[in-house]
Amino acid sequence: MRASVTPKSLPKQDIQAIDALFVQAGLTRNLRGKAAGVTTRMRFERAEAQELTPAAPVPRVALNGVEWLPVPGWEKLDWLWHGFSTRRGGLSTAYCAEGAPGELNLGFTADDERETVLQNRRLLAEAVTEDAETPLVALKQIHSSLTRVVGITDAGREFPWKAGVSSDRSSSLGWKADGLMTDEPGLLLGIQTADCIPVLVADRKRRAVAAFHAGWRGTVKRIVEGGVGRMRLEFGSRPEDLIAAIGPGIGPCCYAVGEETLAEFESQFAYARELFREVDDADEVRRKYPMLFLTQRAPGHSPIGPNLHLDLVEANRRQLLTAGLKPQAIHSVGGCTQCHRELFFSHRGSQGRAGRMMSVIGIRPISHPGHSDL
Repeated sequence: MRASVTPKSLPKQDIQAIDALFVQAGLTRNLRGKAAGVTTRMRFERAEAQELTPAAPVPRVALNGVEWLPVPGWEKLDWLWHGFSTRRGGLSTAYCAEGAPGELNLGFTADDERETVLQNRRLLAEAVTEDAETPLVALKQIHSSLTRVVGITDAGREFPWKAGVSSDRSSSLGWKADGLMTDEPGLLLGIQTADCIPVLVADRKRRAVAAFHAGWRGTVKRIVEGGVGRMRLEFGSRPEDLIAAIGPGIGPCCYAVGEETLAEFESQFAYARELFREVDDADEVRRKYPMLFLTQRAPGHSPIGPNLHLDLVEANRRQLLTAGLKPQAIHSVGGCTQCHRELFFSHRGSQGRAGRMMSVIGIRPISHPGHSDL
């Protein structure tokens, strides 16, 4: 007769190994000793939204009025152009109150005029490079893991957003992708965001640069981790020579997601649960009078109570670390786009009607003597 196997009959080290597997899967073993015990999910760390809110950075104001964010310390690299735009300082009036100053919408959105956006792009190029005619290359972004290598000749190619419009040196390629990289000087790479996370990477030794658009879907697909791998393949970049900057995006204070998003992250990353927090999004009235908001939804599906919030900045920092970058080489500029809508465009914060910021990086055409590799 075969003896039954119970937790008590197993060696201690075997039980510990089994428990470790449960923890990795986000489960806890039933400790009551019942043969058919049901496992339960571990609780997430609780947090208040204000605890998770990143501080708003202080923008630099260019001579042309554009307000943009440099990465602290990167100015020492005199061969490098870079910057994260805000919504302030442009010519667009599509997303601001009547009579308010113009804004810096940098995306070809349905509500704004194309020529106004092109002028805004020239203003940003002038703020970052001191030359409004610096070519700017952008993409049609599709929340993918695709990255393209581009050069100065690609700045003249035009994605046909509107028929009959002549090409402009501030262009969007016909390619659909979410990452750009180059080792050619003289052009800016541009990534558009309005809540998603922009990531800029620079190789200090080989002088190559890259820009990535990382929403939650692109993050799950490892756009940044794979992009760094592509830099190693294309340019011979070594992770120890790379520096990275994570720009403004929706913060863990505001980014409520569903269980399906958690499941996607858990399918890809062993550390997935460390990226999520439980945050009580209910207002004071809901908390004080919960009976007024009863619904016929199943338990756990009511808007009352804590929601899962995702930290996309940390998710992309982890990918940079996995790709081999040193912790001190990764800088987060900060700022939640939804919390600070006076400074940033937010797709969620404006119910889908928003302009676009742009994060840019490039290589100066001529290196100055005495440059620093930081």
